[in-house]
Amino acid sequence: MTKLLVLADALSPEGVAILDDCAELSVADLSAEPRETLKDRLGTAAGLIVRSSTQADADLLASAAELEVIGRAGVGLDNIDVEEATRRGIAVLNAPAGNAVSTAELAFALLLSVARKIVAADRSVRSGEWDRKTLRGPQLSGKTLGVIGAGRIGTEVIRRGRAFGMKVLIFDPFLPPGRPADLDSESVDLERLLRESDFVTLHSPLTDENRGLIGTEALALMKPEAILINAARGGLVDEEALGEALHAGRLGGAALDVYESEPLPADHPLRDAPGLVLTPHLGSATPEAQREVAIEIATAVRDALLNGDLRSAVNMPAIAERASYDPIVDLARRLGLVLSELTGGRAKRVDIRLAGPFGHGLRLVAAAAMEGYLSPVLARPLNLVNSLLVASDRGIEVRRSRSPSVAGYSTFLEVSAEGGDNGEDWSIGGALMGEQHPRLVRVGSYHIGAVPAGHLMFVRNRDVPGVIGDIGTRLGAAGLNIAGFHQARDSARGDALAVIRVDEAIPADLLTALREHEAITDVRQVSFDD
Repeated sequence: MTKLLVLADALSPEGVAILDDCAELSVADLSAEPRETLKDRLGTAAGLIVRSSTQADADLLASAAELEVIGRAGVGLDNIDVEEATRRGIAVLNAPAGNAVSTAELAFALLLSVARKIVAADRSVRSGEWDRKTLRGPQLSGKTLGVIGAGRIGTEVIRRGRAFGMKVLIFDPFLPPGRPADLDSESVDLERLLRESDFVTLHSPLTDENRGLIGTEALALMKPEAILINAARGGLVDEEALGEALHAGRLGGAALDVYESEPLPADHPLRDAPGLVLTPHLGSATPEAQREVAIEIATAVRDALLNGDLRSAVNMPAIAERASYDPIVDLARRLGLVLSELTGGRAKRVDIRLAGPFGHGLRLVAAAAMEGYLSPVLARPLNLVNSLLVASDRGIEVRRSRSPSVAGYSTFLEVSAEGGDNGEDWSIGGALMGEQHPRLVRVGSYHIGAVPAGHLMFVRNRDVPGVIGDIGTRLGAAGLNIAGFHQARDSARGDALAVIRVDEAIPADLLTALREHEAITDVRQVSFDD
């Protein structure tokens, strides 16, 4: 069965060719069609690729009941409602590498154009003037370049700044330790960057937190001769405040390639602002960038739809070597499922504690555990993309922690719930044997060694003679073969727990009969879909 992939915006031929070569994909190019046609076709689509023109908002996503993946041919995601996509379990992918060089080169072209008054000089010469004195501008060597956002594009800009002999300051709250030294630059706070930089260039994604980052207060901190460059996202700059600063002469100049509203309205006040260079969103407008972006997003969407490869998804936990995490992710799902069945899926808080070599994947493991936990109680699609958000929507607090080690296990995972059925708390422990094979090793205080597969029956009972034999007799009478039996007790003639694995699901009437046994206090069944 083929999967339908819709192209809402034009994609370079090299990217389309990658998709067309997949027999498992049916590609529909709707880039020239109206939005209503797009919404109709999305009803059966598994994948959607957009650029900047199509708004993948909540309205559009509401018509895409089977959508698994949205690919953005570019780095910015402000035209995609990522939160709504996440809530619907749709992975959102982008292509952050393909246009990095082209955008960095444009940023520097804009910087040089403003600094050396290239646009004004061109107009002057064309009008018959030869006015060299008023067209003087600063050289770059020895000046300070402030880079806000040191991702792929920001990094390319930093390298070019250093090549021009500039001192580079970086503001990026998410910059790893040691990275500034690798780039021969210095990490500083935003206020210092604005005060000390001769040139400030923006290379951050647009978020609710940084919208309007460069506004009246930020512009007031900058040197009066400083130059501002924005080739990232329009909403990062307060355009009204920028216009006022330029008209008042409180800023040396600016260049914008992106705007809050695109295309720039004809009556926009920035059109007549002095010392300002405007370009129509040309960051990735090179044949090389278009080709690389198309290839990158086509490959990522193809692999996501056909192989479940979501390494480049921006709305799920990112792990470099995802395949190596598959065993612990699988164990987490299974433990979450067990915990859900034992608590009735009504916990108010779930704690996830991980010990072993997978510590960097804690959020990924938590997402898998909550996918397993929520799956028995929700009809909606659940996956690694939306499980943590869905848990939050349901008022479940999810806590994550790491432990250095747990005696006897190289990899140990504990999933605990607070406030399940009857207010009872549960704790489930699992381990990987040989780093590959999942085992259920602890239920509450009971130590066991069950394989979490097939159909498991959890029986709590008083440790008295005849109970185990009676359970086995009843299962045999029902034609159910026992594949594994694990019994643990807290003390002789005290309370006990049996975990019994059978080859087929246990009928409801047999579960009811066992619950009525005088020595049995509780019976639960967990069925795994392997």
